[in-house]
Amino acid sequence: MIIPKLHYIAEGDSPKTILENIQKACTSGAELVRFGMENASEKKVLKIAKEAIKITSHYQTRLIISGFYKVAKEVKADGVYLEKADSCPTIARKYLHTWQSIGGAANTLEDCEALLDKEIDYINLGPFKSTFTKDSLNPALGLKGYTAITDVLKTPIPIIGFGGITLEDVPDLLKADISGIAVSHAITQNFDSIRDFNKLLNASSTQEQRHTFEA
Repeated sequence: MIIPKLHYIAEGDSPKTILENIQKACTSGAELVRFGMENASEKKVLKIAKEAIKITSHYQTRLIISGFYKVAKEVKADGVYLEKADSCPTIARKYLHTWQSIGGAANTLEDCEALLDKEIDYINLGPFKSTFTKDSLNPALGLKGYTAITDVLKTPIPIIGFGGITLEDVPDLLKADISGIAVSHAITQNFDSIRDFNKLLNASSTQEQRHTFEA
C-alpha cells in the first residue's frame, strides 16, 4: 500500500468551512485529505463524511477519517487515522475492508514500537513544533527528536511528520528520515502551497501531470 507523502488535515470552524477547504485542497492537487471534527458525535461525522467523500471521489483524492473507523467503512473512505485515545488499530483492522489503510499517532519511540505490532500502514509522529491544539499536550520533537527516533526505528512503515510544519521545514525534515508530512494550517492559509509542498517532497509523476492539467 503506497501512502502519499503529503497529507492535508482539513481545518474549519464549521462543517460548511471544512467541506469548502476539502474542495479547495482537491482542486489544488491534494492526493490525500484527512477529515475529522473535534468533539462531534459519530452520527454528525458520518453526515459530513458522506459529503466529503463525494468531493474527494470526484477528484480521485484519498479521504482518511479521523477516529471513527465505522464511518470510514460506511462511506468507503480510503482509511482511518487513530489517535492514542481512539480505538485500538487491531480492533479497527478486523472491522475495515482489507484495502483500507490505518494510520496511528505517536510521540515517542515506545509509541512507534507499540504501533508496529498493531498492523498499521503508517505512523504520524509529532508534533514537530508546539501548536495550539491537543497535539500541544505532547512535547514538540523538533529535528533532533525525529532523528533520535528514526535512527533507532528501522522500519519500512512510512513515518509522517506533523505539527506546525511549513514549507521551510521540509528539506530538514526529509534529512531526518521522515517519509512525508501532514499539514493543516500552512495549507489552509494558502492552498497553492500544495504544489510547492509536493515539489519539495519529490511528488510523483502522476501528481505533476495533474498539476499541469489544472494549471
